[in-house]
Amino acid sequence: MLKDISKMEQRYDAVTMVMRDGFSITEIAAKFNVSRQTVYRWLAKYEEGGLVALDDESHRPHHVPHQMDGACEVRVLDLRKRHPLWGPKRLQFELERAGVTPVPSHMSIYRALVRAGLIVKGDRKKVNKANKRWERGRPMELWQMDVVGSIFLVDGSEAKILTGIDDHSRFMVCHGVMARATARPVCEHFVAALTRWGVPEEILTDNGKVFTGRFGRNDSEVLFDKICRENGITHILTKPASPTTTGKIERWHYTLRREFVAGRVFTSLQDLQRQLDAWVHDYNTERPHQMLGMATPQERFGRRVLTTRLPLDASVTLQRTGDEWVTRTVAANGVIAVSGQVFSAGKHRAGRVVDVKVTESTLEVWDGNEFLKAALRKTKGDVRKKKAQRPTQKE
Repeated sequence: MLKDISKMEQRYDAVTMVMRDGFSITEIAAKFNVSRQTVYRWLAKYEEGGLVALDDESHRPHHVPHQMDGACEVRVLDLRKRHPLWGPKRLQFELERAGVTPVPSHMSIYRALVRAGLIVKGDRKKVNKANKRWERGRPMELWQMDVVGSIFLVDGSEAKILTGIDDHSRFMVCHGVMARATARPVCEHFVAALTRWGVPEEILTDNGKVFTGRFGRNDSEVLFDKICRENGITHILTKPASPTTTGKIERWHYTLRREFVAGRVFTSLQDLQRQLDAWVHDYNTERPHQMLGMATPQERFGRRVLTTRLPLDASVTLQRTGDEWVTRTVAANGVIAVSGQVFSAGKHRAGRVVDVKVTESTLEVWDGNEFLKAALRKTKGDVRKKKAQRPTQKE
């Protein structure tokens, strides 16, 4: 097979004109339209390897920065298969934690996952650059709290969880399991979090009826608000239908369902709480957080003993209110019975479970977050008096 050696011949001519005919380097560089450094390089190559050395060299790089070692790629794919929810940045972090050197970039890991079919190329959420992330400047400045549901036990019953996250550190300060998200269990978990971690300056919640009486009939103070007031906590409420305001706790709910709830079985509320305690401990202390520069929430929250400003014992605080939430199933004719009183909730709600807030003077009926009606609460003396005023039946 013939080989085109025209470039070799030109370079050879340039070299011989310098070595045999005595032309200067400057003259040869001008004649062949190259730099003087190129002519010097041709001379050096010819002296070292003869005519063959003047041929074109391979342009293949000696090292490709974005190409990882084969053994390292096998390790990456093995980690991904054992932990399908780990992304390229988490895999890079785990390799660095394990002492792998050199650590491949997260884009090299991403390309390796695409080649292996473990990630679909382009199947990623587009980030809206117009959105601005915000966070408080230090721990215990603001907590975000919410109630998450639709977590089911093996018997088909639903469980609720009161969740709370520190805005600055993403440290989970509350994860209390309960059968129903009524005032008493919610506030018991809330007080337990205050007792354990201390009192934050502010708390941000949505407008759920266990958090605020903002949309109640009389805009009355609920127990959650009362605890905040007695401890000097500023209670901030979101605008209606604005879940992005409590974005950090909502994002944690997504992580909770994706990494904890999916594929697990819970036999009871106690079993759910036990498993959740272990998972949250790992989340707080071991799991790196991308928005924290791959630090753990506890590293940012800090190991410190926080003093609580609770003026009362938790049990006393919860007992100082006469308010109580009870649940009732609406009968086929649309009525419910609470505290010896029977009144209608509407036939179209037959079979639905409604909540009733029992205060010292009123009964307020709620269907989810929708306020239905309120009725004056009758005392036992009123009931006996009404019975006594009934006319006797004629024989």
